[in-house]
Amino acid sequence: MSTFWSVWISVLTLGTLVGCYILLRWCLKNFAGVPEGESMGHEFDGIEELNNPLPKWWSTFFLVTIIWGFGYLALYPGLGNYKGLFGWKSSNQDVMSLADSKAQVASMKEAGFAVQYDREVDRANAKFGPIFAEFAKQDVESLSKDKAALKIGQRLFLQNCSQCHGSDAKGTTGFPNLVDNDWLYGGDGATIEQSILHGRKAQGMIAWETMLGGDEGVKEVAAYVLSLNPERATKVDSALAAKGEAKFAMCAACHGVDGTGSTAMGIPLGAPNLSDNTWLYGGSERAVQESIANGRAGVMPAWKGILGEDKVRVISAYVYSLSNQE
Repeated sequence: MSTFWSVWISVLTLGTLVGCYILLRWCLKNFAGVPEGESMGHEFDGIEELNNPLPKWWSTFFLVTIIWGFGYLALYPGLGNYKGLFGWKSSNQDVMSLADSKAQVASMKEAGFAVQYDREVDRANAKFGPIFAEFAKQDVESLSKDKAALKIGQRLFLQNCSQCHGSDAKGTTGFPNLVDNDWLYGGDGATIEQSILHGRKAQGMIAWETMLGGDEGVKEVAAYVLSLNPERATKVDSALAAKGEAKFAMCAACHGVDGTGSTAMGIPLGAPNLSDNTWLYGGSERAVQESIANGRAGVMPAWKGILGEDKVRVISAYVYSLSNQE
């Protein structure tokens, strides 16, 4: 830190503390010319104003706080370039004390002068890295039977995945349920791991309103889609569904002719099965119409660069275990 900014910070900090002390002393003086405890001569609605001083306990604590502030600044770094009587430094100050320019600091960090966060991460990796490495020697299915691995996987899931999928992994609107057996890309261990490692970006459910001829076309296709489920078929307008069946041909490339989703060489393409009761964005008539009219585009971020392959293997085992409980 330059001398100017060091002096600037010191003057403002010390000046504020001194100003607080002066203000306290000023407020403790009696400027009213009326003895303490005596009437000020004001009365309203039976309430009389007395010349009472600041509460003793309040003014005492205020003074103690000011004294504590001076003591803290004397012992610890905080006044510009002053290091404090203890001479303590943060990790960032260790780096800054060795170089003044940003370019020098950057080069020093690249050379191995890590800040405190990086050091903590290094310590954690040194301690827990071998444990995750041992777990990574097993495939996901085998690891899903290891109680110790599942306990760690649950913690990692709660820390990193529960914000979207929920703490119970049952998901919510737009975020899939990981406890059931309905999978867009496959629910085997290897596929789950790939989904977490590299993420998933939906091919894109495009907006169909214009191509279907407007709102009426959307309602017709939505009626047909809802009729694909036997439990709902009796509740759907059959006339609308019949008209929608012909237009559904435009959807069959992704969802299949029968609406059960499609695959390429046995690999799911990410297009959901429309004949069951599992709906990522809601299965009500309005929700289905919204999906058809405006499209959907979900994104599952890649976690490989954030957690690393070993930790992803443990999370994958935990997720796999949720839908494969014996």
